[in-house]
Amino acid sequence: MLSRSIVVQSLRSIRDRFFDTRRQRNEQSDGQGPDNDVTGPSLDNLPVDMQFLIMTFLSPQDLCRLGGTSTYWRSMVRDPVLWKYFLLRDMPLWQSVDHLSVPQVKLTGSAVLDDSEMQLDYMAEYLRVCPACRNQWRHQPRVFESVTSFFQSLVPVSEPQFAMFGPGLEQLEISLMNTIMCSSHVLPVAGPPQRQIDGIGSGISFKYKDQHRFNIATLYSTNRSARERARLEHLSLRSKLFVYEEDSESNIPLSINPMFNQVCQAVNGFIFVVNAETERDRGWEEESAQIRVILDPAVGAVSCPILVLSCVSRETADRHRIPCVTIAHQLQLSSLTNPWMLQDTAAETLTGLLDGLDWLLRHSGVKL
Repeated sequence: MLSRSIVVQSLRSIRDRFFDTRRQRNEQSDGQGPDNDVTGPSLDNLPVDMQFLIMTFLSPQDLCRLGGTSTYWRSMVRDPVLWKYFLLRDMPLWQSVDHLSVPQVKLTGSAVLDDSEMQLDYMAEYLRVCPACRNQWRHQPRVFESVTSFFQSLVPVSEPQFAMFGPGLEQLEISLMNTIMCSSHVLPVAGPPQRQIDGIGSGISFKYKDQHRFNIATLYSTNRSARERARLEHLSLRSKLFVYEEDSESNIPLSINPMFNQVCQAVNGFIFVVNAETERDRGWEEESAQIRVILDPAVGAVSCPILVLSCVSRETADRHRIPCVTIAHQLQLSSLTNPWMLQDTAAETLTGLLDGLDWLLRHSGVKL
């Protein structure tokens, strides 16, 4: 994390250069230049450290508006060190990131590395990836798309089906799927599904916003008793979904179990649940490999979207979670060719779940 003193030092150098240039211009025009103090509105008269403090409380939109008030503030607001500070400060607090908004920076934990040359336009990068700005860039349907959407709504289609899997379904104290099943105010159960996948089970159908039906088939690693024993004893399980190297203790999958090929070919997308609690003592290689195996083009999931739920049991003041941007980089999601989104959620309250499902349904072709 950048120290505040470094940012203030950078802003002060911009201020000095700006008024040195203005003094030279005035001296050339009439031979009389003003002092190095700023004149004009009271905000301009404040010390640089106070100006920086005020900017830390402004939204990205307000900062851009401030930069449009004068040449001086345009120079200050465009400082890359300032926006690097904001990026490092805010990334751990963001609750979602997707394939279009993942920061193009290297992370170790939650810190940006190898940017001493300042080659990245941090202002543009922040405005591109900040959740507060994303809705402004969201595509608005044109007239012909609205007409197409209307006619499509007249054609009956089968409900989309998603396969849910991942260690976060099994390792957490509170079961995400059990909470979903008991939370009709969030996702009402819609009854029997319209289609089934032979040999796997039909899953459970829900209603999104009381209108759109969709189905979730939950793919657990093994039977319930083995999952519960592994959770209590903090054991790592080999999932029956995958094939592993023979005579090896590694849990890194090589390929998908052939009996699940039909699932990957039939579903409209995937939901991968990650254990985002900071108490975890395992690396990310296993989860990253599972995602890549399930999205292997040879299996059939060439363009299927994948929603990654960064899940904790409950949100409390003394229980921290791993930032979603950190998880996205640990899982190397930016290297995927499939559309993806990573969304923070909590198994106890289901916060963030509907935002993730909204994204998944849209990228599965459902007109919401």
